[in-house]
Amino acid sequence: MALLMTNKRGIWQLRDQIVDASLTHITFDGWTMAALNRGAEDIGLPRRDITRAFPAGAIDAIEHHSRLADRRMLEVLTDLDTMPIRVRIATAVRKRLEQNIPHREAVRRACAMLALPQNAPMAARCLYRTVDAIWRAAGDTATDWNFYSKRALLAGVYSTTLLYWLDDRSENSLESWTFLDRRIEDVMQIPKFGKRVRDLTERVLDLQRFFRA
Repeated sequence: MALLMTNKRGIWQLRDQIVDASLTHITFDGWTMAALNRGAEDIGLPRRDITRAFPAGAIDAIEHHSRLADRRMLEVLTDLDTMPIRVRIATAVRKRLEQNIPHREAVRRACAMLALPQNAPMAARCLYRTVDAIWRAAGDTATDWNFYSKRALLAGVYSTTLLYWLDDRSENSLESWTFLDRRIEDVMQIPKFGKRVRDLTERVLDLQRFFRA
């Protein structure tokens, strides 16, 4: 078991290294094996390490980049428990995006790849992991329908803010953070949203019961 864990950590470290080294090339070449090869060469890794790290190819690297960004976001989120909940969420989303400012074009290209129909399952996984990580960092302990409604809310906030941020050329992305604050204010109307989610949940359950009948 210890050897298995060591090997797993080694693969994750290798993936981190290759993705970090490739981001500059991805800006120009997109999420391609060519970009990953150049990144690996920059840090003295043989090409076989790319195949070992990303057996499904460059699309694997996109998902790992998302995971890596989630981890790095969590590393810099401190003292959230002293903030109101909406500030915790805004801070986490902002940190998640700010860390990728030097690689905005690589993020744009990743979004374009994830928007392809065949990559929809991966796009959903990446988005869910990010919003789940943010809520957990914010101290969420919900276990009922609120668990899902909160993540659905934040998925909308995060997705629209990400798209806005990708084209934001304001100083220090200030317009994006204003947009983010507005979106959070909109969705903090929890009583109204909660009723809509409960109604939707009841309709889904009714359909499930109908098809099981």
